[in-house]
Amino acid sequence: MGILDNFEKGLERAVNGAFAKTFKSGLQPVEITSALRRELDTKAAVVSRDRILAPNRFTVRMSHTDFQRMTNLGPALIDELTDLVQQHGNEQRYQFAGGISISLSDDRGLSEGMVQIDSSTVKGSVTWTPVVDVGGKRYPLRKSTTVIGRGTDADITIDDTGTSRRHVEITWDGARAQVRDLGSTNGSQLNGVPVKQAILEPDSVITIGRTRIVFRVLAQAHADAPAADQRSDLPAAPHERHDMGGFWGPSA
Repeated sequence: MGILDNFEKGLERAVNGAFAKTFKSGLQPVEITSALRRELDTKAAVVSRDRILAPNRFTVRMSHTDFQRMTNLGPALIDELTDLVQQHGNEQRYQFAGGISISLSDDRGLSEGMVQIDSSTVKGSVTWTPVVDVGGKRYPLRKSTTVIGRGTDADITIDDTGTSRRHVEITWDGARAQVRDLGSTNGSQLNGVPVKQAILEPDSVITIGRTRIVFRVLAQAHADAPAADQRSDLPAAPHERHDMGGFWGPSA
């Protein structure tokens, strides 16, 4: 890294530190996504003409106050950040040595509103975990068959009078998913088209009644051996805004 690069990084740290101390608004999730995007773009390495390797393990460091706030958001935050990294990697044609792993870290040396990212490339196997997002909540699909509907006997119960007690079921065989309408009164749609039974691709949208169900598959990392530890001191701009993005799923 040249002198100019070091100067620009130092200037960015100073500016963001000043904003954090002035506004004291606290770190926002969208600012973490901005920092993760920058980390991917900065650390992506061209291995060959058709292969750009990006880090797949991230530690997100933040102040004690921000850490408590983010931890209170629960596992859904990590899931959303993982979705973002996967999607951005797909858009940029990056490749990962293993599954994506993101953890939060309490760094009392950082001021409130600041974030720094440590990243590394970790070779490992990947386990794909199916989930559905329903009404702002995320449900892992832990069984081979999951029934969704209005009834209390459904695996996922939704408060929607336009749905049947047992409206649809989603099956997962460890690699692929299907959706099947269970003879509901008002029917079901998949990506806006009426459906009785069909294969579910990542980011598919199932609509039953007034309820929108998004099917996703998350990559869970099983690390074997670390390689090329990389550290970044790139604080996120306190008031920069980015969309969370969608999902980048497994290849067929």
